[in-house]
Amino acid sequence: MWGYLSLLPVLLAIWAIGGLWTVFSVAVANKSVNLTQGFPYISICGNQPPQSCIFSQVLNLGAALATWICILRYHQLRDWGVGKWPNRLILWTGLLSALGTSIVGNFQEKNLRAMHLTGAFFAFFVGTLYFWLQLLFLWRMKSVPRPGAPWIRPLRLGLCSICTILTVAMVVLHIWRMRSVSAALEWTVAMLLFVLFGLFAVDFSGLDGCTLRLRPRSGPLSTPPASPVPLQVSL
Repeated sequence: MWGYLSLLPVLLAIWAIGGLWTVFSVAVANKSVNLTQGFPYISICGNQPPQSCIFSQVLNLGAALATWICILRYHQLRDWGVGKWPNRLILWTGLLSALGTSIVGNFQEKNLRAMHLTGAFFAFFVGTLYFWLQLLFLWRMKSVPRPGAPWIRPLRLGLCSICTILTVAMVVLHIWRMRSVSAALEWTVAMLLFVLFGLFAVDFSGLDGCTLRLRPRSGPLSTPPASPVPLQVSL
């Protein structure tokens, strides 16, 4: 039985992949991009309204879902015995990737190019690093659970390898001004990263839910004042 938490990664993958191709379709339909001049980058498709509005909404909600998934994964890895600092490193790379995705959606390439490229770096490069770190630390720990079929782990390794190779090739081809091929690689890497997020559904399949627990802070706690403290301002 799969709990509702296992549906979050699937929802993210479907939402992001479907949403980005919707942006592409709208951009082609209203002739904001011309396919006869070459295949466009994702950001080019999301530059002009109305598709820019869809673009922002898709990536903002996608970033929110990715953030929640990264937090759930952090707690799961902690329960599996992953060390405190490696687990925090994994968490922060995932959160930076989600932040980069939101930045890409809100700072269009034609308006704030530097900020847009910074977000793209976090989304693509740091996002790929997020999955590599998990493979590395889980590979070194032989006692952690292995949810899903035996081919899930090799699949993740293959997808991470492909993402790394294609990301480097994307940058090189962009520098060489082979923009159509570079753009096609960008689309491919983006789809593969969302597929990697979607595969977390396998790991979350044994989770029925999550519980928020509040613990008191260590050390002495200051006693709150019995009544509001008046603020005196000299005029």
